[in-house]
Amino acid sequence: MRVNKETIIAIPADPDDPEDFPVSVAGLERGLMGRRIRRLRNKLGLSQEAFARTYGIPLASIRQYEIGRHMPPPAVRAYLKVIEAEPEAAARAVAA
Repeated sequence: MRVNKETIIAIPADPDDPEDFPVSVAGLERGLMGRRIRRLRNKLGLSQEAFARTYGIPLASIRQYEIGRHMPPPAVRAYLKVIEAEPEAAARAVAA
C-alpha cells in the first residue's frame, strides 16, 4: 500500500456516528487552507464573487478551495500570500 497524505488518517471517524468519516492529513491541510482563504476574504470585506473578480482567481476555484475540496496549486498559494501582504497593490496589478 502506498502511503501518502491522502492515506494517512489525521482524524478517525466516530464509530458511533454513521454519517462521520475519517479525515486524511491531506484533507485536513485542504480544510485549513480553505479557512485561511475565507478569513483573508472576510478580512478584506469581500464576497467570494468580489474576491475572485478583484484578484483574477476563478470563482469556482475560490469555492472549491474554501470548502477544502481542492488545495490551491503552489503558484496560487504564493499569490494568496501577496494578496494577504499587499491587497491593494495586488488588486491594482490585476486591474492594469
